[in-house]
Amino acid sequence: MKNIKKIKVLLVTVCSIFAATAFSGAAQANKITSISQARNKALKEVKNAVVLEVDKDHDNGVLVYDIDLLKDKKKYNIIYRASDGKKIEYGWELQNYYAKNNNIISRSRCQKLALNKVKNAEVISIVDKTDDGMRVYKVRLRKGDKKYTLEYHASTGKLMEYEWEIVAQPVTNTNNGNTDNGYIGENKAKNIALDRVPGAQVVKIEFDTDDGKEVYEIELIDSSFEYEIKIDATTGQIIEFDKDDLDYEI
Repeated sequence: MKNIKKIKVLLVTVCSIFAATAFSGAAQANKITSISQARNKALKEVKNAVVLEVDKDHDNGVLVYDIDLLKDKKKYNIIYRASDGKKIEYGWELQNYYAKNNNIISRSRCQKLALNKVKNAEVISIVDKTDDGMRVYKVRLRKGDKKYTLEYHASTGKLMEYEWEIVAQPVTNTNNGNTDNGYIGENKAKNIALDRVPGAQVVKIEFDTDDGKEVYEIELIDSSFEYEIKIDATTGQIIEFDKDDLDYEI
């Protein structure tokens, strides 16, 4: 009986090692090591497109390739993680679309359009604003590990922009509420932003790297304005603050 147990343990160990090796091998096979490789990967995804720009950059401390493409009337943006070729951000924007703002579709109609596009998602916010002279609905959703941003023409209901990105947050140390890298943590960053704009609502928060510095990027809205605040993830200092007019409905 003991010998049988030993054999079972050995088989499980061997299988685990084999699975880990296979996974590592697959990651290495998909690894992106050059701009031309990233370019070709994007062209396989958006066939017959024209590559506008390819950048090699760092996102949240991770090496990535950022590709802009143009096809027909859409401008695409795709970001791949270099280490395993995983797509971590994808989006497109309709170019040169114009329609008169006559009758405005309802918020509930816009929400239904968004949920039909991203099924089983959670709607975080719906913002009604003017963008380049056009009235639009900007819808933010969340599903699994992805955050979505969709922009619809407020009169026609035409989807004008579509984007998703994989959520990336620093690991939190539950003992003191800070991260194990000494960051202030998401909750404290939110409180700092809300202290600056009392009564506002946080609609988006991201942990990112900006010019080599780790930051929290926070978007808020209130009854009249939309705010973007950038906070140093280590010191909690507000290093950037933007305020724009907003006509919205939540």
